[in-house]
Amino acid sequence: MSQIPSKDAILQWIADNPTLTTKRDVAKAFGIKGAGRIDLKRVLKELEEAGHLTKRTKSYREPDSLPPVSVLQVMAPDRNGDLYARPMEWNDEGPEPRILFIGREADPALGAGDRILARLTVVEGDDHAYEARLIRRIGANPLRIVGIYKQDSEGGRIMPIDKGEAKQWVVMRGQDGGAKEGELVEAEQAGPKGRLGLPKARIVARLGDPTTPKAVSLIAIHQHGIPDHFPDDVMAEADACQPATLGKREDLRDLMLLTIDPSDARDRDDAVLAMPDDDPRNTSGFVLWVAIADVAYYVRPQSKLDHEARNRGNSTYFPDRVVPMLPDMLSGDLCSLHEHVDRAVIAVRMRINAEGHKIEHRFTRGLMRSKGSLAYEEVQAAIDGQVSERVEPLLEPVIRPLYAAYAALARARDGRQPLDIDLPERRIVLSEEGKVVSVAFKERLDAHRLIEEFMVLANVAAAETLVAKKTPLLFRVHEEPSPQKLDGLREVAEAAGLTLAKGQVLKTSHLNRLLAQAQGTDQDELINISTLRAMTQAYYNPENFGHFGLALRNYAHFTSPIRRYSDLIVHRGLISAHHWGEDGLSEQDMEKLDDTAKLISDTERRSMLAERDTTDRYLAAFLADRVGAVFAGRISGIAKFGVFVKLDETGADGLIPIRTLGEEFFHYDAESQTLMGAESGTIIGLGQRVTVKLAEAVPVSGGLILELVTLDEKAMTKARRGSARGPSPRRKLGAAKAKAAADRRKVSRTRR
Repeated sequence: MSQIPSKDAILQWIADNPTLTTKRDVAKAFGIKGAGRIDLKRVLKELEEAGHLTKRTKSYREPDSLPPVSVLQVMAPDRNGDLYARPMEWNDEGPEPRILFIGREADPALGAGDRILARLTVVEGDDHAYEARLIRRIGANPLRIVGIYKQDSEGGRIMPIDKGEAKQWVVMRGQDGGAKEGELVEAEQAGPKGRLGLPKARIVARLGDPTTPKAVSLIAIHQHGIPDHFPDDVMAEADACQPATLGKREDLRDLMLLTIDPSDARDRDDAVLAMPDDDPRNTSGFVLWVAIADVAYYVRPQSKLDHEARNRGNSTYFPDRVVPMLPDMLSGDLCSLHEHVDRAVIAVRMRINAEGHKIEHRFTRGLMRSKGSLAYEEVQAAIDGQVSERVEPLLEPVIRPLYAAYAALARARDGRQPLDIDLPERRIVLSEEGKVVSVAFKERLDAHRLIEEFMVLANVAAAETLVAKKTPLLFRVHEEPSPQKLDGLREVAEAAGLTLAKGQVLKTSHLNRLLAQAQGTDQDELINISTLRAMTQAYYNPENFGHFGLALRNYAHFTSPIRRYSDLIVHRGLISAHHWGEDGLSEQDMEKLDDTAKLISDTERRSMLAERDTTDRYLAAFLADRVGAVFAGRISGIAKFGVFVKLDETGADGLIPIRTLGEEFFHYDAESQTLMGAESGTIIGLGQRVTVKLAEAVPVSGGLILELVTLDEKAMTKARRGSARGPSPRRKLGAAKAKAAADRRKVSRTRR
């Protein structure tokens, strides 16, 4: 057994290694194994009781010290011109440490009052305790412009990329950042706005060729009119916000709440916890907690922040950036549930039985302290047996109970039968230069499903509470598909040899049976896509029409107020219903509820279109170097003008123009969603396997033009007009329809 080091040696090591402070880290540093860890735990406890260490969850740090990454406020320069900063959150008893800011050449100019996120290094010095390096500035707010740079004799101009925008910006000589003619640039306003003449700008980033991957999200932002600049008065309100204190809130800081998010998460607005229910009347049941950032505390009704958030409606996410609903001071800091930091929340405590059914719940306004900020992948790896040092302290007390509770919720979900469409989500990976490195399909883990089920249950609880208390709210509405769309889905299913029940009240279980029939067959993706297309689009409404897809009667969005305005309205409703404060629903909120519902439903669609267009452009840029290559895919759509194909490798959608199918005439049948060659009799329909050659990739529009090589593993025969005699096109088309109908009747008789 290794010898336990002296207390002085332990203290010195913790001081030298501020980011490696768990008991496991200390043991590993001194080679302590087995039973020796018991003695180490005793020594650490003695140091803690003597005041030499403070304990945060499972880690130790020196008292009166700051975490390695902190939010700071820059102070005025001293007589030597040096910049110092103070910590924005200091909870220890001693005086605030002095922090010297060490700037780099590429850093923006900072001034007194600026807030920054910085990485800290402990230093030995008489006049300061830390040195800070800039990670990013918080709250900096110059007006930003994106456009095409055109050179002239005095410098240049920035031409707008929006069709409806005519205003140009002047770039003076020396402020062009080295931009070249025709480049896409990002610039910021230079100097105050003048009443006469063109406004002036300073180029801050050269984005290069407008067709390159790095530029496409900026183009989408401007094309779809997504607001990406916060007005000065909005930023001023955000910068004036201070962290919430306990006050009348319920103290939840001892609960083992943690966040589980994507590894590249930009905000963390939900934390979860599960524990066995100790009530003997609920054998094998669980107590669940879902805590959500209390955005309503900071974004008050009718404030500048509120008006801007309502106008944006939601955050918009791109592979290389996010356009947030709230300024970074809130979305990335005060409202984000970072680990080991006090954060204001509205939380719901729910009890479920062994079968996953909720038996009661209550809401509270509290203050929490996250015990960990984890990624889906590391949580799943831990439960699968690959436990990292970071996750190990949380595995038994937190993660295993979460999965046990999820197993119960999954049983309830199976009984409820929500719509189970399975379409893989694409993940685009970019290099630092903005070039697409890879395109892959995201893996669906139980960790993802766990969080989804917890969030669904919390959303149901919020809707039920507000309905019971007769408080206005915005429901998340998803109506059942129209009879016409169902008939179209039934046609696709029958053509694939599958059945969809007819002549009864439609339930999600009927659609799930269709999806189950297709699972594992060549028609799997086609049926999933066709089912999704048959659905109506979800929207927000003050009236409750239920959620068909989730098979739920009462459903509202409560769990993401950082990125959705609908959730902020629900939070205000809960505040009003429970009389928690004056920041609940205002009269104006209630008067404008119908207008708000329509507005944020529209902004959600706007973001979806912008995100989809951006993905298409990135995929086109990724494939631009592979023009002439052959790809496998499946026909995903038929139109008068051509055939849409979804490529297996990337999930990209491309078009085979009808003119490239041959010189013969192709008849389009909307009912059966087919094209039929008038001379060759070739029938092209949904779901058929194809190989195609990439003829053209256009990054600026996201378009892919394809050429058909094989259809159902057979080479295409391109008949010429008049090259063969036979039945007339109309007779041939009629025969094809009759054959298809006969095939459907045959399938129907067989399945009876």
